Amino acid sequence: MAEIKKVGIVGCGLMGHGITQVSAQAGYDVVVREVDDATLQKGLGKIEKQLARAVEKGKQTQEDADAVRGRIQGTTDYADLADCDLVIEAITESLPLKLEMWKEVDGIAKPEAVFATNTSSLSVIDQAAATSRPQRFIGLHYFNPAQVMKLVEVIRAVTTSDEAFDTGLQFAKAQGKLGIPTNDKAGFIVNRLLVPYMLDAIRGFEEGIGSVSEIDEAMKAGAGHPMGPLTLCDFVGLDTLGSICDVLFDEFRERRFAQPPTLRKMLAAGWYGRKSGMGFYDYSGEAPVENPGVAR
Repeated sequence: MAEIKKVGIVGCGLMGHGITQVSAQAGYDVVVREVDDATLQKGLGKIEKQLARAVEKGKQTQEDADAVRGRIQGTTDYADLADCDLVIEAITESLPLKLEMWKEVDGIAKPEAVFATNTSSLSVIDQAAATSRPQRFIGLHYFNPAQVMKLVEVIRAVTTSDEAFDTGLQFAKAQGKLGIPTNDKAGFIVNRLLVPYMLDAIRGFEEGIGSVSEIDEAMKAGAGHPMGPLTLCDFVGLDTLGSICDVLFDEFRERRFAQPPTLRKMLAAGWYGRKSGMGFYDYSGEAPVENPGVAR
C-alpha cells in the first residue's frame, strides 16, 4: 500500500474545496490547483469561512484552524503537483475536460503517485486508460458537502491494482470517512439507486401527484428522509443531475434513467437549483419558495 503524505487536488470548486479541507484536517499537506487565481481564491475563501465557523461554534480551536489552513497551498500551476503521493481530480463532470487534465498531470506527477477521480457517474476506466498508470488509478467519490458527508465510494476499475485500491480505502479511513468499496459500474452504488428516485419525483410532479412542496414534505414525513427529493435535486444541482442522467441512460438505455421533460426545460432556462438561485424552488428571498415557472 502506497504511503500518502502529500495530496494534490485539481479543482477548488463545489467538491474540490471540501476535499481539500478534509484532507488538510486529516493531517495531510495539500496542494490545490485551479485554472486562475480568482477562482482559486474563491475556493480558499470558502475553506477559511468553514474553519472560522468551526472555531466560532467551539468545534475546534483557532490554533487548530490555523494549522489546517497552513497545510493548504493554492496554485494555478500543474507543476506544483509533481511531488504529490495522491492526486484527486474534482473538476467539471465532463470526460473530455477530465482527459485533458489527466494528460497534463500524468506527465508531471511522479510515477508512483496514485490518481483518483471524484466523478459521480463517469466510467473510471475511461480516465485510467488515458494515463500511463491505469493500475494506479481509482475512483474516490465524495458527497456534497464533503466536510459533512461521511461516505466515500472507493471505486475499483478493471485495471486497478490491489495496492492502489487499498490505498484509497485507507485514505478515506484516515479522513474519518466511511469508505465503501464498489466496482466501476455507471452510477456506482448511491447514484444508481438515488437518481431514479429523484427522477420519479419529477415525473410524479409532472403527473400531478402533488405540488413540489407536497411531494417533498410527504417523503420527509413518510420515509424519514432529511430532505425531500425535489429539494435534493436543487441541492445536488440540476445540471449535475442532468449529466448523471445522460451517463446512466447511455449505459442502460432505460426510461427510468432518462431526463424528464421538466428537467430538460429547467436546464434550458438556466435553472440549476441552489447554485443558480432558481430550481424547483426560488432561493432569492429569505426562505425558499416554490418556483411558479415550473408548474407552467
